[in-house]
Amino acid sequence: MTVLLDVKDLRVRFRTLGAIRAKLAGVADPFLDAVLDVSFQLRAGTTFGLVGESGSGKSTLGRAILGLTPIESGTIRFDGMAPMGLSGSALSAYRRNAAMMFQDPVASLSPRLTVKALITEPFVIHGLKDRDLDAEARRLLDMVGLPANFAGRYPHQLSGGQARRVGVARALALEPKLIIADEPTAGLDVSVQGEILNLMARLQRELGLTYLIITHNLAVVRHICDEMAIMYMGRFVECGPTAEIFANPGHPYTHGLLAAQPHPDPDRRRQDVELKGEVPSLARRPSGCEFHTRCPRAKERCSTERPEPREIVPGQTLRCHYPLLDPAA
Repeated sequence: MTVLLDVKDLRVRFRTLGAIRAKLAGVADPFLDAVLDVSFQLRAGTTFGLVGESGSGKSTLGRAILGLTPIESGTIRFDGMAPMGLSGSALSAYRRNAAMMFQDPVASLSPRLTVKALITEPFVIHGLKDRDLDAEARRLLDMVGLPANFAGRYPHQLSGGQARRVGVARALALEPKLIIADEPTAGLDVSVQGEILNLMARLQRELGLTYLIITHNLAVVRHICDEMAIMYMGRFVECGPTAEIFANPGHPYTHGLLAAQPHPDPDRRRQDVELKGEVPSLARRPSGCEFHTRCPRAKERCSTERPEPREIVPGQTLRCHYPLLDPAA
């Protein structure tokens, strides 16, 4: 299957102090690494899930792929081209093929524009003057299951689920190949979450879309993602097929996240991996393995030597000196 998106050794940094203040304070490296050494491939027509705690770098990674956040180093290749080196019409063409659904479905919609103006704005921005905006609005609303009379409404007149559907319609306007969906079910009732996920799955089947899903919801990842990655302090600690990771998590952090999921069986006794303490500050990134301060399996080596990514079983890559998976099993 064709690789649509190929990310290698991506690094995103944010400055914490200005050059002069850093000099006066004696700070040699006044930066935070929000995304560090991230590499993965996304195959066309599939869904890739990004999972991790708040602040782990998931949204920053998604924005960096679209060029909304500058990258410090690394490469991004989309459909055979390097979008970070593009400008003008070439960059515009890339952004027509990659769209984003932002995390807050209502706040991402301008309160001054009607639904019609919001979902047809991409045609205006990209100078597609030959399009009938009224017809396009009706087409897009029909695709996401909203009546045509919603075109005249404003965002404050929409429910959370309706606003999310408008966000999906806006992302689909230019018929992109890739959609990055940041928390597509956040803040929605469970029934509405199911409707949105079913809508996205139907659109993927009909249009051949490729999704990068950013979420905290492990149930969503298990339901719709072909592959997934677990992020911790800006790094991928485990990456591979979703079914394999859920069945046999290799990293203690992954095991802890999966074990923390609630189960509806009152007789079930949990065998959790205890995750102690809080996520360290990015300003004081631990030496060695960043997870060793919370890991129940940590040894002296973990605090001094950073683990490199390695494939413990075919297709499943993780960063851990003492993984849970037994290579001989």
